[in-house]
Amino acid sequence: MAAAGGGGAGIALHDFSGRLGEQRVHFHAMRLRDSLFLWVGAAPALASLAVAMCSPRDSVPVAASLLGDPSDTASACLARRLASKTKKQIFVSYNLQNTDSSFTLLIENRIKEEMMAFPEKF
Repeated sequence: MAAAGGGGAGIALHDFSGRLGEQRVHFHAMRLRDSLFLWVGAAPALASLAVAMCSPRDSVPVAASLLGDPSDTASACLARRLASKTKKQIFVSYNLQNTDSSFTLLIENRIKEEMMAFPEKF
C-alpha cells in the first residue's frame, strides 16, 4: 500500500491500493476545499465520471453522470454513498469491469477504511 500527500492550496493527494478478491485495485483521492475526487481502477483510464452531493431538500444525495455510459451507475452509486457519509461534493470515476454489488461493497469498505486511517486526506 502506498500513500502520497500534498498540501498546497488546500489540496491533498492520497494514493492507495489493495487486493480485493482476485483483483488488484488502485485508488487516487484528491481532496479539494469542499469536495473530493476519487478515481478507482486497475489500469489508467477515465471511462466514467459522476458527481454527487447532499441536498437540503432530500435525505438522499443527488447524483449525475458526467462522463461515460449513463446506464453504468457504479460511479454515481459510489459517489452518492460517499457523499452521504462525508457531506461533501464527491466526484467518482469507477473504472473496473466488475460492478457486482458485493464487489462494489468491498471497494466502498476499502475506501472507508482508508478514510478512517487518514482523515486529513479526505
